[in-house]
Amino acid sequence: MAYALLKAMKSTRGSIWPVLAERGVHPGQDLLLSVLWHEDGITQAELVTRLGIEAPTVSKALQRLERTGYVRREAGGGRSRRVYLTDQGRALRRPIEQAWRNADRRLARRIGAEDMASLRRILSRLTQS
Repeated sequence: MAYALLKAMKSTRGSIWPVLAERGVHPGQDLLLSVLWHEDGITQAELVTRLGIEAPTVSKALQRLERTGYVRREAGGGRSRRVYLTDQGRALRRPIEQAWRNADRRLARRIGAEDMASLRRILSRLTQS
């Protein structure tokens, strides 16, 4: 089952990657940006927790996003660092979210509305913490 889920994910991500690539965003960084679009200025540690990935992975992604001018980091209290979107980072929201919606529509055409609703419910249960 896990292998099938991975293959299904890859089949939908393939249509999203070109949108990311033309903007210099690596796969997975769109998920990090999405967290910031909903709550700008959170700490790196909060990003790690929300994304459920390792701190070095988040740090490396943030370094890349900083180099491309999409985020900036500032010292927070103590050793923490807060992450903020730049104007360029905020401008990515529309095209990336549109790519996600387009991928959803393609998937719905392939499996139908009823199966899409079932899949949404199942995935929601799997991703609840």
